Amino acid sequence: MNICVFLSAADLDDRYTVPAREFAALLGRGGHTLVWGGSESGLMKVVADGVQETGGRLVGVSVDFLAAKARKNADEMVIAKDLAERKALLLEKSDAVVIMVGGTGTLDEATEILELKKHGKHTKPVVLLNTAGFYDGLRQQFQRMEDEGFLPVPLTDLVFFAEDTVGALAYLEESAGMR
Repeated sequence: MNICVFLSAADLDDRYTVPAREFAALLGRGGHTLVWGGSESGLMKVVADGVQETGGRLVGVSVDFLAAKARKNADEMVIAKDLAERKALLLEKSDAVVIMVGGTGTLDEATEILELKKHGKHTKPVVLLNTAGFYDGLRQQFQRMEDEGFLPVPLTDLVFFAEDTVGALAYLEESAGMR
């Protein structure tokens, strides 16, 4: 399965890097392909290294102004002209999406993917990996949106909140009929 992972390119502490390494190893050992922003820095590098070291493939989609930071030994690397094209290509090349910890770029990617799913523009499973409770506030906000009528579909139809890496991958594989 081609699994798109949205995540930070920042260098982070063990609270985030250890679960990221665990998830990467699960992907690689499972024979999955990582589709990601292509960066050779921060958490993006941690996950790419882990997938590659355990036998998985890497498909990167960088953007022209970050091309100098793109991983050189990815199995495939595409350079998009802008962030909008990058997000479209990431979604196009993937069968499922995982949102890991990140900043405003990751949040932008997450909300766009969910908005597209809400409008039926894709039906791919989306997992929000809530490492160390990072997305507790976002989950609360999404729940409020649903409770107050802002979401035309149930929240559970848009996104699955996983508390750990094993649960995230299990959900994806189950959604794909692999379990």
